[in-house]
Amino acid sequence: MPFGCVTLGDKKDYNQPSEVTDRYDLGQVIKTEEFCEIFRAKEKTTGKLYTCKKFLKRDGRKVRKAAKNEIIILKMVKHPNILQLVDVYITRKEYFIFLELATGREVFDWILDQGYYSEKDTSNVIRQVLEAVAYLHSLKIVHRNLKLENLVYYNRLKNSKIVISDFHLAKLENGLIKEPCGTPEYLAPEVVGRQRYGRPVDCWAIGVIMYILLSGNPPFYEEADEDDYENHDKNLFRKILAGDYEFDPPYWDDISQAAKELVTRLMEVEQDQRITAEEAISHEWISGNAASDKNIKDGVCAQIEKNFARAKWKVGVAFPLTKPHVVTQGAPLLPALPSASHFTWKPPATPSHQTAVPPLGMRVQSCSQGQEKGNPRCSELLLVSVVWLCVSPANPSGKKGPLEEPSVEGGAD
Repeated sequence: MPFGCVTLGDKKDYNQPSEVTDRYDLGQVIKTEEFCEIFRAKEKTTGKLYTCKKFLKRDGRKVRKAAKNEIIILKMVKHPNILQLVDVYITRKEYFIFLELATGREVFDWILDQGYYSEKDTSNVIRQVLEAVAYLHSLKIVHRNLKLENLVYYNRLKNSKIVISDFHLAKLENGLIKEPCGTPEYLAPEVVGRQRYGRPVDCWAIGVIMYILLSGNPPFYEEADEDDYENHDKNLFRKILAGDYEFDPPYWDDISQAAKELVTRLMEVEQDQRITAEEAISHEWISGNAASDKNIKDGVCAQIEKNFARAKWKVGVAFPLTKPHVVTQGAPLLPALPSASHFTWKPPATPSHQTAVPPLGMRVQSCSQGQEKGNPRCSELLLVSVVWLCVSPANPSGKKGPLEEPSVEGGAD
């Protein structure tokens, strides 16, 4: 029974696993994300295909929180550029979220396959994203994890629409938000700077996406040798805080002034002065004729293949940080951090006003909850910097303290 089978409040009314399998055939896992596994599912009575996200409750409170959050947010939204919720089942051990199936490609892949690619194509993509985000913002929903990997074409038809996915970090803006989260290269200055923030962070992320789609380069990227990451995140965040990006030649030589002006307004460092999604829709580059139709495919594709074939940039861990936490980076192709992790370093006794952190360059072990060290699912990580300290219920004074597991709201189920 769609939606009617779940209660997220105090009453526990669980589905039986057979209710899922009676209605759907679940195929093999097609993708594993930070909090869940993704399947392609077929409804038995109609033969229709859907996406199924399965969250295992045993994987920890963060996973349960992410699943419940995604369900709550998706039940609130209905927009043509947002993947729609179809069905939800909650058993004693799992959350099953069924969504529309997007059969198209990621935006990068679409660009690489085009014979002709211009600003007008980029404008069409950004317009659809802005319309979806303006709708979310009208409901006071902040997505908090907008990035190119979360934008896909709905199908493979020539004029397919763009859809936004992945709402497990989305949040209702009941007052300004304080806990930092997101993917590093897309973070707004107010998030990096540990300020309270809200809907403008999504507009900043759209600016980053627009910059990449027009040049093939990320606006903030810290070059590093394959084995040298110690200063990568520190320098990246310093550039974001300062808004230190350029419209570098030759990549921006053929890009219109109107496009540059919109990027600048979306990536305004001061969040109070940043253009809103609704305002951006009315910009001449989106709704007028200011977007150039000159073919920029060769230059953009060359830079996309150079910059984004390197998995180390695309692997961005998106997880809430509500206590002091480390940004880690390991060997190339390091997988995303497990959804529930712990660190083996134990801080020495220090006065309460001092910071107890492991030394930079130290290797620490990260394992999924319930996994033993030495298990193949564990990853060795290289500690490169300590970032973000924010006030939380467990740390009301905001004083620096030992490295510890981020807290998560929500009950055991």
